[in-house]
Amino acid sequence: MKRFFRVLLALCLTAPVLGFAQTTEEAEAGDVSEVDKDRLGPLRERVRPVSGHVFLKKGRFEFSPSATLSLRDAFYSKYIFGGTLTYHPMETLGVSLRVGYAINTVAGAAQKCTFGDGGEGSTRGCVPPTLDELDGNAPGQIKLLGGADVQWAPIYGKVSLLAETFVHFDLYGIAGASVVQYRGPGDSLGAEAQNYLTPGANLGVGARFFLNRWITLRTELRDLIYVEKGTEVSGNYLRNQLLFELGVSFFFGSES
Repeated sequence: MKRFFRVLLALCLTAPVLGFAQTTEEAEAGDVSEVDKDRLGPLRERVRPVSGHVFLKKGRFEFSPSATLSLRDAFYSKYIFGGTLTYHPMETLGVSLRVGYAINTVAGAAQKCTFGDGGEGSTRGCVPPTLDELDGNAPGQIKLLGGADVQWAPIYGKVSLLAETFVHFDLYGIAGASVVQYRGPGDSLGAEAQNYLTPGANLGVGARFFLNRWITLRTELRDLIYVEKGTEVSGNYLRNQLLFELGVSFFFGSES
């Protein structure tokens, strides 16, 4: 009888301890039914998580034909056709060579004004100049462009289209040296215009939108800085030419 009471007392003492341990385990694990509900619910299938880089550039070459338009040009609107070859030694770093040929047209803001002698019947008017009249006399007449750039792409992200389709992109900065061939005035007064070569630099930003693992849509905004030769009266010009570029990139080599 005494043995029975001892066993009963032991069970009474251990029951609270077991109940507390079970409660602690349930608190740490959470409500299992709620976890299953979230795992099997419709939101998990509707919004799928996307992690990491879907598009990899490290160890690959990028060839990008492009078309470029000059912005806010006082005398010439330039259309530059060329291409860029870039090698990406790292995922966020690229080294590129670029070349371009420019077609110049007279800008809409350019005007040639004539004035009378101030007497009776004098006239005054402004008309757009011709390309021959501007040839070598106005700054900004670029013929050829070349250069080497360094690209740094620290930002990689994605945007949602139609709530279920994602477009991946990266944003990058550009800095590099350029060689500019432009047309300027002759060496002496009244001499014919001629072509000159001058060094320059360019700074800018760009973005790639990845269409698949081999093709991207690329856009850039760059500031081309260089010095042009002027006349004896005007002196040399420090040029800041804004350029907007749009291109399609083709990647070669396996993703590493």
